[in-house]
Amino acid sequence: MADAGPILEVAGLSKHFSERRRLFSGQRTIVKAVDRVTLTVRRGEVLGLVGESGCGKTTLGRTVARLYRATAGRITYYRAVGDGAGAVTEVPLHELEGAALRELRRDIQVVFQDPVSSLNARWEVRAIVAEPLLLQGLGRQVDVEARVTTLLRMVGLSPDHMRRFPHEFSGGQRQRIGIARALALEPKLVIADEPVSALDVSIQAQVLNLIEDLQRDLQFTALFVAHDLLVVQYISDRIAVMYLGRIIELAATDALFERPLHPYTEALLSAVPVPSMRRRGRRIVLVGDVPSPAAIPTGCPFHPRCPHAQAGLCDREVPELRELRPAHWVACLRAEELELSGLEALLAAP
Repeated sequence: MADAGPILEVAGLSKHFSERRRLFSGQRTIVKAVDRVTLTVRRGEVLGLVGESGCGKTTLGRTVARLYRATAGRITYYRAVGDGAGAVTEVPLHELEGAALRELRRDIQVVFQDPVSSLNARWEVRAIVAEPLLLQGLGRQVDVEARVTTLLRMVGLSPDHMRRFPHEFSGGQRQRIGIARALALEPKLVIADEPVSALDVSIQAQVLNLIEDLQRDLQFTALFVAHDLLVVQYISDRIAVMYLGRIIELAATDALFERPLHPYTEALLSAVPVPSMRRRGRRIVLVGDVPSPAAIPTGCPFHPRCPHAQAGLCDREVPELRELRPAHWVACLRAEELELSGLEALLAAP
């Protein structure tokens, strides 16, 4: 994977929202949901995106998919040309509009978090899965009925399910329908926005195995958004950690779990559930609450909660994402000094 070229590059990407401070008030507050994110997604990999609720993971995924328009920054998509034998063309995704954007949506699809609200309750499964084909004008080029049948079998459903409505399925089955719809156009990049968080644990495992098998067989790239570190560890080649709209650590999955470089990542690892009453491990409890993205602290955004914050440094300087170890990036001013523990060390601690 280290030698694979990029399929997507994000440079200085920001997405800000404006909201009223109070009803009938003319004053507005700027919410920095995503703030100056720089990221590369390699062709063929699964890149996990983790962080607490409200850190901007979903907003970043939707901005990359152009469901939201970026406030600032660039999104470059590297589209294969010809027979796809290594030749690519750079597409400025952040600039596309109208027909050009619609045409590119064949390559980039989204699996949404909530399988209930993301499926039209009035439509049969056949219409839901076939919708991308019809919107892209492919209804005359392919046998829609046969294509839907193939997709349903691909995600572990029966062709007999085509004439049913979403409310007739379980949560896991509805998520499979959402996956089938996302794969209808044979996309090159799939953005999975917490696709298993609304499911029971046993169903989560089934859907994760399905996504892993499909990614291997169909060779698509995936940006996998989640807040469960064990889920992300299972499915991801690399992991990016977000906090208050920024990427604060990025590394290969094994490297991140063995020796994190950012105190926030260490705290997340310490919160991983331990499946044993006798092996409790060491928990790192962060002080205070996550600051509002409408009032991000000066200096390092994590410093008000960081147990290693240094006065006069962390509260003044904004850390930039830098490569401290080979292919291991971190945004921490004191990363060289800190000796942080990985998951195994945390679990082994009394």
